[in-house]
Amino acid sequence: MIIDMHTHVFPDKIADAAVEKLSRVSRTPAFTDGTVGGLQRSMDAAQIDLSVILPVATNTSQVEKINSSAAALNETFAGKGVFSLGSIHPEFLNWRAELSRVKNFGLKGIKIHPVYQATDLDDVKYLRILDRAAEFDLIVVTHAGLDIGFPGVVRCSPQMARRVVDTVGNFKFVLAHMGGWKNWRDVPEILGDTKIFIDSSFSTGNIIPRSDFAWSVDELKLLNAAQFMKFVEVFGADRILFGTDSPWTEQDTSLEFIRALPLAVADKNKILGLNAKRLLNI
Repeated sequence: MIIDMHTHVFPDKIADAAVEKLSRVSRTPAFTDGTVGGLQRSMDAAQIDLSVILPVATNTSQVEKINSSAAALNETFAGKGVFSLGSIHPEFLNWRAELSRVKNFGLKGIKIHPVYQATDLDDVKYLRILDRAAEFDLIVVTHAGLDIGFPGVVRCSPQMARRVVDTVGNFKFVLAHMGGWKNWRDVPEILGDTKIFIDSSFSTGNIIPRSDFAWSVDELKLLNAAQFMKFVEVFGADRILFGTDSPWTEQDTSLEFIRALPLAVADKNKILGLNAKRLLNI
């Protein structure tokens, strides 16, 4: 079973506008139209069995709507290869009750984005949410490292993530983008001895740029196979999750990167789906 643990979609009515806006900010093209249907077509082409959708509440007014919509999406598309987590915002005042609602909806977890939510990961506003999420056995997926649309801004560094783990303890914690996008030098040393998961989203091979924006060669470089293997050595194949960040990478290209690694088939199977299956308890 192949599971993509990191994808994004938008409501059909706003998908075109949302994708174009984010594409211009990131200077990268989208590889689907940003809808659930577009994601499913991409999955079919890549032969991916399940994609986990990660919505992000960029302000407090979106939180309840996002979680209600996620629950409705999961009901509508039950058994059709997509499943959405929920989201929370650190400034949302009724966070305790909302996490209970996430749990009762069966959403399995939440996505947070410290850059979009303008809060450092180790801020008490996040720590209290993460502690409560841990009590509910919810998965927490966070954007980690730099963000392609916010040059130079880091709200979740490996050091911050370490402080979270040391404060909250062991919980279902996923650091996206191989533990910290373009903070990769520090990730293994600082986080290698924890029990966190890391996902491979938007971190492998090379960035595909939009032709109407300028990039340097070095800017386009992500992790190559040898660099990825160093993460496997430190974290083990048991703690790495396959993710793509669709629509911002091609799912089939990301999948082929993992399949081409010099790893045992059993370890590839863990990364490509078995670890996510265990984490999601499905």
